[in-house]
Amino acid sequence: MNKVPLTVTGANKLREELDELKSVVRPRIIAAIAEAREHGDLKENAEYHAAREQQSFTEGRIAEIEAKLSNANIIDVTKMDANGKVIFGATVEIEDLDTEKVVTYQIVGEDEANIKEGRISVGSPIARALIGKEVEDVVTVKAPGGDVEYEILSIKYI
Repeated sequence: MNKVPLTVTGANKLREELDELKSVVRPRIIAAIAEAREHGDLKENAEYHAAREQQSFTEGRIAEIEAKLSNANIIDVTKMDANGKVIFGATVEIEDLDTEKVVTYQIVGEDEANIKEGRISVGSPIARALIGKEVEDVVTVKAPGGDVEYEILSIKYI
């Protein structure tokens, strides 16, 4: 299986979620199942079925996170020599040359992407256009509404 790029922050968030699921959520579900079993007939016990469904979802999420972490290529952008170029993990401030709107994005792995938090996937059209470019470079991004030109204002490696 291919290694998937992941920032240090993204890996830490996944580890925190995994720890929460294993140490808090899983024991709570086990207790709920045990309590529901004490109520008798399992065929008509809605609490039991709900707890088992929640257990199934939780175990699936644990397996998913463990698989992501085992296939992750964790990249610490602060320890890389980027020579002033946009690389994975970099935070880039860009300006739309038509609207003069300025936005800041961090280029992250697919699983970490969240546009509302300013994190875009390394596979997104904007990120692909920015990778390898430098401050003051102008990039053209193919968008559904037509090509959009952005100028790179700053690059940070945090």
